[in-house]
Amino acid sequence: MVDKKMQLERSQTKTWLQKCSQFFPILDWGLNYRKEYLAGDITAGIIVGSVLVPQAMAYALLAGLPPQVGLYASIAPPIVYAFLGTSRFISVAPVALDSLMTAAAIAPLAATLATENTPEYFKVYLGLALLLALMIGVIEITLGIFRLGFLVNFLSQAVISGFISAAAILIAFSQVKHLLGLKIPQTESFIELLSYLIKGITAINWVTLTLGVISILILVYFPKILDKQLKRKGWYESTIMPLTKSAPLFIVIIGSLLVWFLQLEQTAGVKVVGKIPHGLPALTFPNLDSTAISTLLPAAFAISFVGFMEAYSVGKFLASKRRQKVDANQEFIALGAANISASLTGGYPITGGVSRSSVNFSANANTPLASIVTASIIALTVMFLTPLFYFLPQACLAAIIVIAVSSLLDFGTLKRLWVYNRADAIAWLTAFFAVLITNVEKGILIGAAISIILHLWRTSQPHIAVVGRVGETEHFRNVLRHNVKTCPHVLAVRVDASLYFVNTKYLEDYVLKAVTDRPEVKNLLLVCSAVNLIDGSALETLKGLIADLKARGIEFYLSEVKGPVMDKLIKVGFVDELGKDHIFLTTDLAMKTLDKKIGDWEI
Repeated sequence: MVDKKMQLERSQTKTWLQKCSQFFPILDWGLNYRKEYLAGDITAGIIVGSVLVPQAMAYALLAGLPPQVGLYASIAPPIVYAFLGTSRFISVAPVALDSLMTAAAIAPLAATLATENTPEYFKVYLGLALLLALMIGVIEITLGIFRLGFLVNFLSQAVISGFISAAAILIAFSQVKHLLGLKIPQTESFIELLSYLIKGITAINWVTLTLGVISILILVYFPKILDKQLKRKGWYESTIMPLTKSAPLFIVIIGSLLVWFLQLEQTAGVKVVGKIPHGLPALTFPNLDSTAISTLLPAAFAISFVGFMEAYSVGKFLASKRRQKVDANQEFIALGAANISASLTGGYPITGGVSRSSVNFSANANTPLASIVTASIIALTVMFLTPLFYFLPQACLAAIIVIAVSSLLDFGTLKRLWVYNRADAIAWLTAFFAVLITNVEKGILIGAAISIILHLWRTSQPHIAVVGRVGETEHFRNVLRHNVKTCPHVLAVRVDASLYFVNTKYLEDYVLKAVTDRPEVKNLLLVCSAVNLIDGSALETLKGLIADLKARGIEFYLSEVKGPVMDKLIKVGFVDELGKDHIFLTTDLAMKTLDKKIGDWEI
């Protein structure tokens, strides 16, 4: 009796933990943690940490913020995500695209609130970055709680690819000024940026350019060439990985030592990062100014969607490799909470990075403990090592950004789409040039509009086929693709889409033209095997079509109507109005019933 009671209590506890783990996934992986996971998690955390230190500073500068803000944004968010996220491999921290969009959103507003390049301006700028992170967090949590993750489907993969490719080019060109040592105004317009670069080309700092070029060569050499060389020499992958992924940290160390030893910031005018405060960030809370909120709201939504798509896509891809699942709505909540934690700890908008998460996975991370280890490394760096970055050349950080965003260029997708589907290829190109001609925020809005228009255009013209019987079987296929038998006085039409207000007019026109071209038809059978929904507008159109056909002496029938669709048709009285004898369970049964003459079948 006692054993049964204990078993019942254990079962209830297990059930309770399973329910809680849906909201706090750490209960799943944490309580089921295995000791063999530890080595992989610690190794991956250290490797990603070495990559993230220079990346975080570089992305903060891209966002127009001090480098320490990028480090601050890499401490609390990964830990918060580890508690709430469903992906075991995503590395949450600042990323290039969100950083660019952050700068594009807050720079114009900050310029209206304070004089540029003054202490007040930088204070306002940071305050807006904190506010933007908080807004993004609230938006993402709201979308997750109300299970609105499906909204991201309004951005097609073609549009996302085109948008990200253009943004990568814009990011790369925004760093050219640091690689060349030029002083040019910050702008989110690619055309203006290109114009500034052309005008300032005569003022190149050749020492800065040399540092930048060498940094790029090292960043390319380590993963592309050194990796292959070490493999040919028989090195183990576990040894090669830390070496090849340490390139960003290597150029940070070498670049800083060169500038310090040769005093290049004084003798050659090389721009350095300068003094970075040490110590963990203080708690912060943004000023909830209604005017600033309303101004930043469109950008907050745009960054929320883009950031989520980047994190969710890489999380889903990596999870599939180990037969794991990622929940879209819970990911919204996890990323939202991570963004709020960034806002409260002196950071700025974050998300899961593609390249960094891939490194985390390749370094044999097993659970989000790897991200907690990474956050710990960043925290230790902020506490003790920031004075060492004083002489870090901005050109080295620019090189890190350029190489990081180069992996986002996706012209291969454009090539495949051009062969497979020209409409998607045109959508890719439209989103691509929209970003370059206008700006990132308008580009994504145009991209979303393109996705919606393409969806409406495709669904407004669903595939419709006249079908016939395959031999003596119960199968019915398209008469244009298969050798089938048809019945002259029965026209069987299959529509391969749900029926709603956008496409029912197309179906009506198709059916009326079909019966007009076949005067011998006395019965119209609509095969609904692919129809998952008939909305109110479509139902009214069907009623009008039935009346039109009846006026021509043609009876209307349905077959293979799915249960949920049938339930609604019964509820509104459509079945009684049409007649139960006009609805068949299968197309085979319908054709046998409607065909009363053996000789009516034609091949």
